[in-house]
Amino acid sequence: MPKTMSRAAIAAAVTAAALVAATHAPAGAAPGEVITTETRPSGWHGMAGGGSVVEYTTLDSAGVERPVSGALFVPAGEAPAGGWPIIAYDHGTLGSGPSCGGQADPELAPLPVNREAEDALMARLVDQGFAVVAPDYLGLGRFDTGPHPYLEVRSEATATIDLVRAARAANPDLSRTWSVIGASQGGHAALSAAHVQAEYAPELDFRGTVALDPASDVEKVLPLLLGPGFPALDGTAGITSFTLSILAGLRATHPEAEVDSYLSPLGKELVDAVGSECIDETVRDVKGLAMGDLFVRPLSEGPLRPALTAYMTLPTSGYDAPILLLLNATDMVVPSPLHAALVGQFAAGGVDFQTVTGFGQHTVMTQQMRDALDAFVARVHAAPPQR
Repeated sequence: MPKTMSRAAIAAAVTAAALVAATHAPAGAAPGEVITTETRPSGWHGMAGGGSVVEYTTLDSAGVERPVSGALFVPAGEAPAGGWPIIAYDHGTLGSGPSCGGQADPELAPLPVNREAEDALMARLVDQGFAVVAPDYLGLGRFDTGPHPYLEVRSEATATIDLVRAARAANPDLSRTWSVIGASQGGHAALSAAHVQAEYAPELDFRGTVALDPASDVEKVLPLLLGPGFPALDGTAGITSFTLSILAGLRATHPEAEVDSYLSPLGKELVDAVGSECIDETVRDVKGLAMGDLFVRPLSEGPLRPALTAYMTLPTSGYDAPILLLLNATDMVVPSPLHAALVGQFAAGGVDFQTVTGFGQHTVMTQQMRDALDAFVARVHAAPPQR
């Protein structure tokens, strides 16, 4: 059952400076405008050179200016003539509440093992000569803007792109050349950013995308499976948590979905709680619960399904830069049939992409995948960065 006090609430009570109770950006702020920056010392995120917290503005899916936060890491030494090329790193699933994103305030985030792996990848990119930006995403950082719209294509994309803009405004040594890498939810976010960047930020020089085990086609599967008849099964706490996070975000952004009309009293209580929790807290809340007890009617009926499609469906055509998909055939979080469906849709849509397959768990990279990532990044950034 939901706890009386979430990690975000505890963090706010103990360190008020780490969590800003704000829902809107400063009046008149443009997307990508810097609100403030804070320098962090060596060792922050495991970086020898430290980094910076960047608070900035973005647009939510309704076009409303919102404050968000993220991290910036810049290589040591003199920048190239065209400025440091930028790689945006989009993190995986961490929850739906403030402080869960872990980029601006890593000590407050869940899943330290996952965070260490992501920090190691970002450090490797910095060592290779890239400035790295890492968004918390809307609602997951220092600003309490309501439940994070989990797996919403538009706000993931804008939070990523606007951090690239804000980082360039904060540091004149950064180029306008950038690419994006993401894993799991972050793979979904990276592909979302890649698709909208040409119209949303045409002033930038976008080079390509790497997506590791990206969430995809979930919106097609969930409505077919979930409803009051879903049986009680062992080991479903993860998918239950992800479903609640999706529904909390959908309810906040698409009132026409009428999410509450699908929920039992228990389901509504849990969806209400998700918006202030990190993923480990939500998993504990739902452990042992039967998914069918959360619903009073199937998700396949009524207005929810089309709203869910608009909310989270990844485009499968219309990308203007290369994509590398790193996919684990033994992935149990985003099952391999969903990966295969995405590959087929990209092929049918004429997308310029390549696939490297591994046989590890979700978001685990084999050496072949690491080598493919390095080769792809080197290829798309072979031309000099541009100011």
